[in-house]
Amino acid sequence: MLSAPEFKQKQILFALLSHGEKLSFKNDNIIIKDADGKIKHQSTCYRLFAIFVIGHISITSGLLQRAEKFGFTIVLMTHSLRVYGSWCCPARGNVMLRKKQYDYKALDIAHHIVANKIDNQLNTLKALRNKNDKLKDSIASIKQYRLAVVTTQPDLQELLGLEGIVSRQYFQAYFADLNWIARRPRVKHDTINCLMDIGYTLLFNMIEGLLNIYGFDLYKGIYHQQFYQRKSLVCDLVEPFRPLIDARIRKAHSLGQVNEDDFYIKQGQYSLFGKQASPYIAWLLEPLMARKQEIFLYVQSYYRSFMKNKPLEQYPVFKI
Repeated sequence: MLSAPEFKQKQILFALLSHGEKLSFKNDNIIIKDADGKIKHQSTCYRLFAIFVIGHISITSGLLQRAEKFGFTIVLMTHSLRVYGSWCCPARGNVMLRKKQYDYKALDIAHHIVANKIDNQLNTLKALRNKNDKLKDSIASIKQYRLAVVTTQPDLQELLGLEGIVSRQYFQAYFADLNWIARRPRVKHDTINCLMDIGYTLLFNMIEGLLNIYGFDLYKGIYHQQFYQRKSLVCDLVEPFRPLIDARIRKAHSLGQVNEDDFYIKQGQYSLFGKQASPYIAWLLEPLMARKQEIFLYVQSYYRSFMKNKPLEQYPVFKI
């Protein structure tokens, strides 16, 4: 299995392919060539953790063979940054892990994950300067809901309800000065929701790749329950990390890095396409790359805690 020092050297590559550009391999290197056949990028497969291919591409047996050999993930995205396919190389045959997953029926780990997420939302709010009375009231209210998660041990529906209430209050308080309306991922009615979807997708695929290292059944969640074709366990473990993306989006607005003219708007829905998306992807990746070692250790610790039936207090916590 991949060790922490090995993961520290791994890279995540984005190939934003223009017309005529090609992705190929030579001598265990990944190469991107322009329409004239000139090399635009070259890096070794040994250091590759994942490659996101944006645009049209032909998948060859050589590409899949190298992904299998070097254990990297290929994520295929449309020009509008919607994931439409992926090729992962999970650890196979970890029967004991999957048996533990299928036998697990409790909600204690779900309470732990939600509490961790709320703590990070609180810390993200506390980091804001010039706190007005409304923001202070939101922080106080969220603290009470956080306390309820760990003291009353709510059932699944109550836990989902508590998390939903907290998230609504958190978003309203955190993006209050950016004319926030609501979190509507499918509608994408503003730049913030559009950027959240992109950032959360990057985070999702990073967590998915790490979980695959250990051979988890990604569809067997402990908080998000089973739903057809949903990778519920990935949905679970992204939760504590979401505020990393939220904070970077707010920072981007304050730095003037978000230009509404870059977005394509159709029927009130915001999208980013092609080259316009490139700088946004770059800065959305910044917090994930800055904390990638901690994210790796979180997933590694989660695996070890789950396999060894460790007490809840020894499960990992990611702190913002």
